[in-house]
Amino acid sequence: MNKAQLLDIVEQYCRTSVSGTDQIKVVRIPDQKTVFVEKHGNDGRSVYLSEHQVDGKIYWAGYSSLSETVYISQTI
Repeated sequence: MNKAQLLDIVEQYCRTSVSGTDQIKVVRIPDQKTVFVEKHGNDGRSVYLSEHQVDGKIYWAGYSSLSETVYISQTI
C-alpha cells in the first residue's frame, strides 16, 4: 500500500467512521501511539505509523500486509 492509498483510507475513516473496505480493515488504537505491536499467536509484529493530517487534526496510521489492517491513532 502506498502513502496516497493509506491517506485515502485515513480520510475516509476520520470523516465517516467507516471501518474499512471489502479487503482492508481499519482499527482504532489508543491515542498518541506511533508504533503498534500486532500479535499473531505467540509472535508479534511491529507496525510503524506515519503522520497524516485530516481536517486540521493529526492522525498516525500504518498498514499491516500480514492482516490487511490499517491501524489509526489520533494525537491530542
